[in-house]
Amino acid sequence: MKAAITATANFLPADILSNHDLELMLETNDEWIRSRTGIGERRILKDPAKATSFMCGEVARQLLEKRQIAATDIDLIIVATMTPDMLFPSTACLVQSIIGATNAWAFDLNAACSGFLYALNTAARFIESGAQKKVMVLGGDKMSSVIDYTDRSTAILFGDGAGGVLLEPAQDDSFGILDARLYSDGTNGKDRLLMTGGGSLHPATHETIDKKMHYIYQDGRQVFKAAVTSMADVATEIMSRNNLRSEDIDYLVPHQANQRIIDATGERMGIDPSKVFSNVVRYGNTTAGTIPICLAELDEQKKLHRGANIVLVSFGAGYTWGGIYIKWQ
Repeated sequence: MKAAITATANFLPADILSNHDLELMLETNDEWIRSRTGIGERRILKDPAKATSFMCGEVARQLLEKRQIAATDIDLIIVATMTPDMLFPSTACLVQSIIGATNAWAFDLNAACSGFLYALNTAARFIESGAQKKVMVLGGDKMSSVIDYTDRSTAILFGDGAGGVLLEPAQDDSFGILDARLYSDGTNGKDRLLMTGGGSLHPATHETIDKKMHYIYQDGRQVFKAAVTSMADVATEIMSRNNLRSEDIDYLVPHQANQRIIDATGERMGIDPSKVFSNVVRYGNTTAGTIPICLAELDEQKKLHRGANIVLVSFGAGYTWGGIYIKWQ
């Protein structure tokens, strides 16, 4: 059996960090940021007592309400995140507690910005095997917790947010998640986009804090090149494997890294810009949250009709990247 998305939801914090706000913090301006990234503002979860589990918990509650099921009906919770509340226990276990999903087992998955696609494919396999019937797949990150707001190269890009879907068996095998291709390249990616402090190699010390090792670092130029090539290549592969032409695609939903990467990916694929979904101007890069946030917005706008061909593509630290083909049920 195939796995189909039966509910979508997202959560964005109320507090907005605009480009004009960043002008007061950094040597930058709104025009410079927009021309290079397409971002106008991003959401920030300011409450220090709330973290990724809070945002994912809000998404999970919405999924239950939309599907009109009880938390005890959920079999499995997978949370894709690179900013867990803590190294352990998993954020997924915290979400399980928040919603009272006492019959579910739960775990986190970290593939950075590709995390949601990795988690979605993993969840689909549990459905296809018949092992589980209702799986929550959540993607969320509190990126403001790992951003150095004196570093213009990263501070302008990232925001906080979460999204998610409920997966269940498809009504028939012609609908649902029909194909997935996932990749990684640690050889070329391990030093390009990373946070060096906080793990077992460099646990927190006064020295790691003084050296700002607990903030994200990226080689923007190299990541841009790799992201455009990898996302376009995997999308083309998905289309070829499933005999899809560009005109057959109802929506391309790319990871919202920045508008230039989104545009370049769509252009390389030959997809009409009207079919390339983007909300990066409002939210920035929410890493594992970008694609499920986009899906929830498309769903809310009634754009995901039965039989629609949706291609999801992402790229993240590692390097990790991938594509998934969905025929909407």
